[in-house]
Amino acid sequence: MPIDTDDLSQKTFRAIMVEAEKFNHDLTLQFGLLSYECEDEKDFIVKSKQLIHEMLKYNHAEIDEMFLGDPPAKKDFHQVLRKMLGNIEKL
Repeated sequence: MPIDTDDLSQKTFRAIMVEAEKFNHDLTLQFGLLSYECEDEKDFIVKSKQLIHEMLKYNHAEIDEMFLGDPPAKKDFHQVLRKMLGNIEKL
């Protein structure tokens, strides 16, 4: 049965969801949607890490689409993704 972000521990929620929200709500939505594809928190962490690695490869058009036509600077986007990866490693 899929999980919801409300099912995550506070530590995981802060490491991923809060960090994404501090950057941009559109980024948070990506991880919220991802949670519906996960069976448990561990699966969410693994898939979040995979998604971040995928996002690091996004081109300008993909970033533009994800942020609904108002993309952040690629450098800033990559910086927050790397911070999230660091947070995940600490889990």
